[in-house]
Amino acid sequence: MSTESVAGALKKARRGVGVAGPGRSPGARPAKKRKNSHARVLLLFALPSLILLVLLNLYPVIYAGLQSLRNGDLISAGDFVGFSNYINVVQTPEFWHSAWFTLVFTVTGVFGSWAVGLGLALFLRTRIPANGLFKVLLLLPWVVPVVVSATSWNWLVATPQSPLPILFDALGFGNVLFLADPVLAQVTVCVFKVWVSFPFMMMMMSSALASVDINVYEASKVDGASSWQTFTQITLPIISRSTYISWILMTIFCVNDFPTIFLLTGGGPVNATRSLVVLAYSTVFQNFQTGPGVAIAFIMTLVLVVIATMLYRQIRKVNIE
Repeated sequence: MSTESVAGALKKARRGVGVAGPGRSPGARPAKKRKNSHARVLLLFALPSLILLVLLNLYPVIYAGLQSLRNGDLISAGDFVGFSNYINVVQTPEFWHSAWFTLVFTVTGVFGSWAVGLGLALFLRTRIPANGLFKVLLLLPWVVPVVVSATSWNWLVATPQSPLPILFDALGFGNVLFLADPVLAQVTVCVFKVWVSFPFMMMMMSSALASVDINVYEASKVDGASSWQTFTQITLPIISRSTYISWILMTIFCVNDFPTIFLLTGGGPVNATRSLVVLAYSTVFQNFQTGPGVAIAFIMTLVLVVIATMLYRQIRKVNIE
């Protein structure tokens, strides 16, 4: 046998192909059949969970969708009105005011908590005394129930006798009522959202930074890159996948955040801090208009799906690159 034929036979052997050509043993099952049987077994084991998910999630969604097409209340289903609830809702100024505040609240909550969380995650990578204790203390705003946090913030800012209004008055700013002025109430609610959300972002960014190879930073130092160039051109691109995932999750948390706003301001003053989820709640449980309230919730869901899809495409681009 010539040298060329021996080399060709060795290459075929590495690929699992015999000298006489490809083939399989008589008792071997085709790979496709094995995959199909494996998929059936997995589906069989997952079937009880799928049925439970359908009963717990799909049925309420379908029922709520039917409610949004009727003009009923909490007791009766009402008459079928089609998409008039959706049309009437988007034509009201209350809806667009709530949508605007929801946008401001979400953007501030997402990027504010991300900036604070990322900064703390970078800081915690350095060697500081009592690093572990410091991490635990930073997690407290996220671990403590939101009822406790909202009560504490109410004590801090709600009345003229609260500590922060007294401090601002002593500094010469006059009688500052954080929850009585519409603009200050919006700022307070947004800052409170950043306060209770930054630990989640800090944990997400800490796990992302832990996966970055330290040799990359050493190579950038050798190449003469500055700290800002290292952060913007190395750190941020490497952790971009985790960043997009955290943005998706925090966007969902902010848009659907009912207790933060309701416990702190109740949507006031003069509906200045009333988000879409608070508007949907008040429409259903205070005005007893089930159809328009559920329609608002479905509009929120549609917007969340669009935003999540856009960010998910960015995640896929990162994976491809």
